[in-house]
Amino acid sequence: MGKRYDVAIVGSGPAGLSAAVNAKIRNKEIILFGYSDLSNKLIKAPKINNYLGFPNITGQELKENFQRHMEAMDIEITTERINSIYAMGDYFVLMANEKMYEAKAVILATGMEYTKPLKGEAEFLGRGVGYCATCDAPLYKGKVVTVIGYNKEAEEEANYVSELAQKLYYIPVYNGDYKLSDKIEVIKDKPVEVKGENIVTVLELANGTLKTDGVFILKDSISPGQLVPGLEMEEGHIKVDRNMKTNLKGCFAAGDCIGKPYQYIKAAGEGLIAALSAVSYVDSMR
Repeated sequence: MGKRYDVAIVGSGPAGLSAAVNAKIRNKEIILFGYSDLSNKLIKAPKINNYLGFPNITGQELKENFQRHMEAMDIEITTERINSIYAMGDYFVLMANEKMYEAKAVILATGMEYTKPLKGEAEFLGRGVGYCATCDAPLYKGKVVTVIGYNKEAEEEANYVSELAQKLYYIPVYNGDYKLSDKIEVIKDKPVEVKGENIVTVLELANGTLKTDGVFILKDSISPGQLVPGLEMEEGHIKVDRNMKTNLKGCFAAGDCIGKPYQYIKAAGEGLIAALSAVSYVDSMR
């Protein structure tokens, strides 16, 4: 059996980082999943005026402060993308592509999901639809691959896969200068539906059709309802009580994913509460 952590935290925005700090202070073994950049939303914020103690700070500066805090506490970020989380009774299994992690308690701090799943995305997951292009690239050697990219990181994954694939289409869902290999064909169109028989064969676009053996959807986060089977949602957010408890025993949530207002200081406060609740829960298991 692999290592079982006390608390696994999914998300490295203010809620996830605050949860990590507070669980670590209380001597819990934690694992924090997220991005090396912490939060795409945070680094884009031009000015933040309501984060107590830091008037007029930019998102980039606040991010650097967060990083210094993480380094001072010796907290590392595991840059794996969690695709699913299963409640197993007295522990949880977190799946990151082909890797599995175990934890007694989970804190979801996944931010707010702005993109609905594509039609056919859930049905073909693992049968031609994937969320990690670099992990599954070897399966597509000499085949046709389509990458739907929601952020700049998706470009690196696309470049990597293009070395193996026979043909790679890149559909950006954002504007910018794309740093892509010459082998890649950029398609400015809206993906609508993934289709196939047993496995993916076609991606329908608003203005056409692509024949493809695989579709990688590289976005910041998948919705918590998709991520954790059985999790109770309410108007697109995770339903929690005042202690940040969800309807699943040992699963807590904090930050934008539990509702408005979408403010960094509110998320950080909720991260603290979620950590205290998770710590009490883990202690009660002894």
